[in-house]
Amino acid sequence: MSNILEIKNASIYMGRTRVFDDLSLEISANNSTAIIGPNGSGKSTLLKLLGREIYPVYSKDSYVRIFSKERWVVSELKKRLGIVSYSLQQNYSPDAIGLYVVLSGFYGSDGIWSFQNFDKKNIDMANKVIDQLGLNNLKNRKFETMSTGEQRRFLLARALVHNPEVLILDEPTSGLDLNACFQYLDTIRRLIVDGKKIVLVTHHIHEIPPEISQIVFLKAGKVVANGTKSSLLTGVNLSSLFDTPISVIEKNGYYQTIPEHS
Repeated sequence: MSNILEIKNASIYMGRTRVFDDLSLEISANNSTAIIGPNGSGKSTLLKLLGREIYPVYSKDSYVRIFSKERWVVSELKKRLGIVSYSLQQNYSPDAIGLYVVLSGFYGSDGIWSFQNFDKKNIDMANKVIDQLGLNNLKNRKFETMSTGEQRRFLLARALVHNPEVLILDEPTSGLDLNACFQYLDTIRRLIVDGKKIVLVTHHIHEIPPEISQIVFLKAGKVVANGTKSSLLTGVNLSSLFDTPISVIEKNGYYQTIPEHS
């Protein structure tokens, strides 16, 4: 597999706001990667760029390549990327039942619609993923009646239904209680062990599973560090990234932050 993402000297806007100026970044397909940064660092914009919701300013000296290609038919790209984001969860059609949530992954839509066709193979695959994630008892429930954790797991199933090469996860445990958080992280760990590559975007250090080895620091629209987890997740580095004194505890491959008082 090629690099998941290659960006060179790109300027990227959200509306009239320039979020990135002269951005360069590579995300390797050899490892799973976590992108960490405070609010306003550009994480959400980077996700939209990956999903082809926005595009960089054209320049002959810059490019954005996903799987080594600059031009994509978005529907084809969505077959290779599975994206689970907070904004998708907030905006997803509330009346869709669980099975339809998963089936919508074949079209990348926020529900299923009359013009969409699903054959037996599609339905069997959706049911297989639902079963793998332990969601059988919820597949006929409406999305709006599910807990936050249940919704998140169905959106993960939606992302997995076409067996994408890479999963993009946006703050995957945000809003989950401890039990749901641990269940979700365990699912992510199993996916990585089974060979799925993960790009996790977060400012919550505790939700980075041990199997993720590569870390990118974003701050104010700049890549300020790119390296291994053990070298970057230190109190000194995170204190600088978040502009507050931080201590770091590591146990069993997980990292947690606590305030560092002078």
